[in-house]
Formats: sequence, C-alpha cells, structure tokens
Amino acid sequence: VARWEHKTRALSRVFGSPHAACYCLGAVILMLNCVRSHCFTEAMKSQPKLEGLECHWAYYSGLAILAVGTLFVISSFLALGFTGTFLGDYFGILMEAKVTSFPFSVLDNPMYWGSTAIYLGWSLMHASPAGLLLTAVVAISYTIAMLYEGPFTEEIYRQKQKGAKNK
Repeated sequence: VARWEHKTRALSRVFGSPHAACYCLGAVILMLNCVRSHCFTEAMKSQPKLEGLECHWAYYSGLAILAVGTLFVISSFLALGFTGTFLGDYFGILMEAKVTSFPFSVLDNPMYWGSTAIYLGWSLMHASPAGLLLTAVVAISYTIAMLYEGPFTEEIYRQKQKGAKNK
C-alpha cells in the first residue's frame, strides 16, 4: 500500500492531504496489529503448554524480553513520531535527517525487533510452543519487510538529498 501511494499519491488525493492519508493508514495498521495480537493470544491459550517452559526462569526471562521489546517499540515511536513510524516517507512526509538516537543507536529497525521481542516474551511467559512458532513467523515477516522497506526508504532520502543539491 505504501509503495502504491508513493508511486500514485492516490491515498493523498482521496484523503485530501498526505498527512490525513498517512494517519488513516496508520490507524488501519494499528487496528490490524490489535487483531494480530488478539489472534496470537487466542492461539496460545487454545494450544497445549510446553512443560519445560512452565518454570520461573522462563516466565521471568519472557518478562524481561517483553520489557526490552516494549522499550524499543515505545522509544522508536517517540523518536520517529506517528508519521515516521507509519510510513510517512512513502507519503512524501520526510524527516529532516535519519534518526540515529536511541534506540536506533543500538540496532537497526528497533520497532520491528522490539515487536518481535514482545511476542517472544509473551510466548515464554505463557510457556507456549504455538506462540514460539508464531513469533518465528512474525520475525520472518518482519525480515522480509525490512529487505524491501530498507533500500526503498534509503532511495527516497537519496532522492531528497539529490533534489536539495539541485536547488
């Protein structure tokens, strides 16, 4: 959807501005995340638990991983803002410069990895093999997204710099 918007600006036209379109897409992404998280939790609750993970160390390890993931997600959102988090650059809403402060100073794509860590922690806390499998699916999905999104975003900003030099 974001690449289609970048190519056509169709959503920006429909919603009357790139900001309105980006906020609407962000709202849809947030709603889909709620659905995904609900389905994830229901899948864990409906499947048997892994006896080897039903212990204090696994629960507290999961809690720590979940806390770190939450820290990465929240700090990423605070560093990027709503439009930076929800693909604003595809709508032509560009940041002045690449964000390099925490958590981006610690790892690339902290929003994706933080979200994955939340699911991993949640799975460990619930001793859920289904949750661990679904966490792997989330990690693979995010890895594929990063393979496409990273170079495309870099090109958007390269074009921005090129345009600024030509002025």
